[in-house]
Amino acid sequence: MSTYDFTGRLALVTGGNRGIGLDIVKSLLACGARVALTGSDPERSAARAAELGSEDTVRGYGCDIADGEAVAEMIKQIREEMGEVDFLINNAGLTKDNLFMRMKAEEWSRVIDVNLGGAYNFCRVLARPFMKKREGRIVNITSVVGQIGNAGQVNYSASKAGLIGFTKSLAKELAPRNITVNAVAPGFIKTDMTDALSDEVRESLQASIPLGYLGEAEDVSAAVLFLLSPGARYISGQVLGVNGGMVMQG
Repeated sequence: MSTYDFTGRLALVTGGNRGIGLDIVKSLLACGARVALTGSDPERSAARAAELGSEDTVRGYGCDIADGEAVAEMIKQIREEMGEVDFLINNAGLTKDNLFMRMKAEEWSRVIDVNLGGAYNFCRVLARPFMKKREGRIVNITSVVGQIGNAGQVNYSASKAGLIGFTKSLAKELAPRNITVNAVAPGFIKTDMTDALSDEVRESLQASIPLGYLGEAEDVSAAVLFLLSPGARYISGQVLGVNGGMVMQG
């Protein structure tokens, strides 16, 4: 993976405890950044951070990101303990899959509140300090299903499609203050969930991918690092697909 020099930069990564989020955290640390990682459980986040490095470089925090007041308090603590945030990566999310005709109101609202509302809560708090210093990078992790849909995931697809519209609109509002806002849309990435799939399901899944194989978490991290790098200073309001060719945008 290409490396960048993010020495002196502080990144806040939501959902940084596991999977893609954890790989993003590790990649940022490898590039010299300091990282505040968040999860729903503060103790678990703190334990994960302790595994990754010293408190000078990485710390873990936690709250329900659907709770705007809790997010504001957590960010206040992060700024007091680690300093001003330079990069925000909205990666946290959850699924509550069900066919639409069976989907409960709670399954709909919880996914929207966390996946889309969580990004709103973090951006709402950090947009002002970013604007004040006339600098900042925001990367929202959306999904290929927010672009093409997926049966049984009406709630998840809607939240991720909403995040794309959120990204584009916020990018226009913050651009005059030299703040970029972009999205990364992963396709099918190797995770614990995909590891549990049967060979038949895996083969069917891979057949829908032009490149013919599942992506790795580091493929997503590489896209995030690029969008945070000086080389992406003139890129904003874009959706970078990391999907093996499943969606080819014109």
